[in-house]
Amino acid sequence: MASKAWMAGTSPAMTVEPRYAVYFVPAADTSLYRFGAAAIGYDCFTGTDMPALDALPVDAGTWRELTKEPRRYGFHATLKAPFHLAADQSEAGLIGDFEEFARAVDTVPTIEPAIRLLLRFVAIVPASADAELGRLAAACVTHFDRFRAPLTEAGRNRRLAAHLTAQQFENIERWGYPYVLDEFRFHMTLTGALAAARQPLMLSFLRDVFARVHGERPIPIDRLALLRQDDPKARFVVIAHAPIGPLAPS
Repeated sequence: MASKAWMAGTSPAMTVEPRYAVYFVPAADTSLYRFGAAAIGYDCFTGTDMPALDALPVDAGTWRELTKEPRRYGFHATLKAPFHLAADQSEAGLIGDFEEFARAVDTVPTIEPAIRLLLRFVAIVPASADAELGRLAAACVTHFDRFRAPLTEAGRNRRLAAHLTAQQFENIERWGYPYVLDEFRFHMTLTGALAAARQPLMLSFLRDVFARVHGERPIPIDRLALLRQDDPKARFVVIAHAPIGPLAPS
């Protein structure tokens, strides 16, 4: 059975189940990962805080507040959104299936990165659409869905609180998450929602740092990560990380 964390202040009969997610997380030793983890102040491989980027455009306390939301998830791009395990599934089974899935992927999508505003937050996004990346994301959504428990009423209502299109609403009903398949947009979040007055400064700063540490090199989506969140207040931590396509071990 999946591990369980006891809720503080509750009786032993009341437990909280962990959530799992399938993400793209760059290898820990890459300049891309070091940049993203420092930007949000968290290393999801070790589960520990990271020193902030140098020469922040705001004081350190303000920066931590502006990056609080992405820090919960780690530096990543979502491929299969967070889910609780179905009653007939186990963490060990999920890890084994995840590793098999990674070995079976036959191509490595590559994106030309751009740092842009999405709604009110800053993220790394592809400069142009990539069909191979869309296919990989769709495969993750559909393949791992057998491991996903149905949304609770509270979880469903939380998803529905956003302003959704009819297609996004249907995606919640079928897949438990609105932004999948045709609605999927690859992004690696670097900040939380920003007030309009802060957006130009944060965007300019992050673009400048990214240009220095990563340059104009493309980003290969060359590995998958399986992460676990032990309770709603915990941060996600990598529990399995596997290269894909030609890089996958035979």
